Amino acid sequence: MKAEKTYGNESISALKGADRVRKRPAVIFGSDGLEGCQHTVIEILANAIDEARDGHGDLIIVTRYEDGSVEVEDFGRGCPVDWNEKEGCYNWELVFCEMYAGGKYNNNIGGDYEFSLGTNGLGACGTQCSSEFFDAVIRRDGFKYTLHFEKGEIVGEMQKEPADRKKTGSCSRWKPDLEVFTDIRIPVEFYEDILSRQAMVNAGVTFRFRNQVDGKFEQKEFCYENGILDYVTQITEQSALTMPQFWQT
Repeated sequence: MKAEKTYGNESISALKGADRVRKRPAVIFGSDGLEGCQHTVIEILANAIDEARDGHGDLIIVTRYEDGSVEVEDFGRGCPVDWNEKEGCYNWELVFCEMYAGGKYNNNIGGDYEFSLGTNGLGACGTQCSSEFFDAVIRRDGFKYTLHFEKGEIVGEMQKEPADRKKTGSCSRWKPDLEVFTDIRIPVEFYEDILSRQAMVNAGVTFRFRNQVDGKFEQKEFCYENGILDYVTQITEQSALTMPQFWQT
């Protein structure tokens, strides 16, 4: 005889920690398939673009590795990861492990960014938690910070060592987890399309795409010094009936 299921007070449970992302990726990324996997790239890329848009760095390097991992490097100010006295914890915990934590909530009242592209408080955490591994190297304030995560949990401790004060920025490398997404084979065309589009709307920022093939890296750069105006001039091949005009506010 089949036991009768009881729906009572003990039936209610909550997902905690990385499981909030790993068991429900579609809630964060819109899909547990390839589209959701691709969105993890967009989230980390968005953080790099936000830095460049705010005037910190004009080069973003995106690397597609043969093992399915992805790396995004920027040369902005470097994400704060050290101790946060106000919150009583390390900023790396807030950025990479805590949902709805970040530095982009006060943009409209003089916050750290005038405008932000990413999903505030979800991007870095969501990508980290949904990865087989996630490595972050942060350079800021004269230090180099190194963090290593596996399946949403930090392994070891944050490493902090003195570094060249002039070199700043954030570099993240991660491999989307097949335990989270049904497909992690992000095609080259996705990267080329998204980087071309972002170069178009972020005038003067260079997006360098590196694709690993047989151990070697094929490289392609996307940059429009005058943004959309240069793009329109390119696609018309200087054969437009009238000269392109562009206004921006």
